Amino acid sequence: MTKSTSFKGFLIRDWQERDRAAAANVIRSVLAEYGLGWEVDCGQCTDRDAVEVEKYYWATGGEFWVVESQGQIVGTGGYYPIARGEKAAEIRKMYLLPEARGQQLGRFLLSQLEAAAVEKGFEEVWIETASVLKQAVALYEQNGYVAANGVETDRCDRVYHKAVSTSFQTTDKSRLWPVE
Repeated sequence: MTKSTSFKGFLIRDWQERDRAAAANVIRSVLAEYGLGWEVDCGQCTDRDAVEVEKYYWATGGEFWVVESQGQIVGTGGYYPIARGEKAAEIRKMYLLPEARGQQLGRFLLSQLEAAAVEKGFEEVWIETASVLKQAVALYEQNGYVAANGVETDRCDRVYHKAVSTSFQTTDKSRLWPVE
């Protein structure tokens, strides 16, 4: 079954194999917009997970989603388990094209990723980002993420974490995606 939800005319749904190129292009485009490089052609490059979703997300118990507007992919986001912290997941590849920004979609997508991680038993979420992504930094800080030490990704210079297990009540189904 594929999970999906909508927000202000945007469709957020599970990534499918046919989305590989379009989702990668969204990420590559946003990185280029901010002067950041697309890193997929080496063994452990930071963007390899965007083109090998099955290996990095599905096989590890994570999820990867796309955001559509009028049938076009305009955003991405996902999470997968990490060894940092206790029952921890990292939110990754949360990118929106310019036409999808400024509508609270990023805040909604972040809350949905957190809720999905909690549903799978994660209690802590980590995010690495670059200072040049000022809107992302503000989003994380405004949503309870606390600066931490230990950046592991070369391109990033900030790392944040947040305890999420108490942020969501499992009985509050309005926070969780309906299954179609």
